[in-house]
Amino acid sequence: MKVKQPQPFTFEAGPRAVLLLHGFTGHSADVRMLGRYLEKRGYTSHAPIYRGHGLPPEELVKATPDEWWEDVKEAYQHLKELGYNEIAVAGLSLGGVLGLKIAYTEKTKAVITMCSPMFFDNETQLTKGFTAFAKEYKQLERKDKDVIEKEVEELLKNSTDVFTHLGKFINEVKNEVDTIYTPTMVVQARKDNMINTDSANYIYDNVESDQKAIHWYEDSGHVITMDKEKEQVFEDIYQFLETLNWEE
Repeated sequence: MKVKQPQPFTFEAGPRAVLLLHGFTGHSADVRMLGRYLEKRGYTSHAPIYRGHGLPPEELVKATPDEWWEDVKEAYQHLKELGYNEIAVAGLSLGGVLGLKIAYTEKTKAVITMCSPMFFDNETQLTKGFTAFAKEYKQLERKDKDVIEKEVEELLKNSTDVFTHLGKFINEVKNEVDTIYTPTMVVQARKDNMINTDSANYIYDNVESDQKAIHWYEDSGHVITMDKEKEQVFEDIYQFLETLNWEE
């Protein structure tokens, strides 16, 4: 059975734009509800899908963080080409790490990280997340249990490079966080089993912005944009965006 491939989205609603970035193994659905929520409140949003994502896991392990970074820069440029000059960026997990890099390399209105890793002492958790994603994808393809086990085992053997490069990329961004002066909001789920939650405090403590906030959500897990407190997360993000000094 063929799995329907997700698509990037652009919801145009007003002159204030937000670049929405999904997590590792995820795709635009991670941030689609947030995009719709902001659209109703007059914010334009655009969400790309990085190379290898939204595809079979075999494709994901062929891609690299450098390619994902290129995809994010293109997405930022896409909003610019549509005529948006003031762009905030909000990212889930890896998307937040990519968002932080945008914040110190491009002119951004604000950066919002959601459950974003800063410490790569969690390779086991990321491997666990990747394994779960691979199994789920193959179940959707209606493959037999034995075939799935064998294919996932093979995948894990071939995914070492992805995790090595991902670790280096996260570390590179971590070392630049103190060069960020743009307004920053840190969102973190208390029940996040995928990353080291001290990452949230690290980002909050080290960004140099005068305008920064940190929000903890007690009943949410790693994919906070799709968990039980999502509406509160969306409202808090909207309220934070409203505090910014937009030009229009």
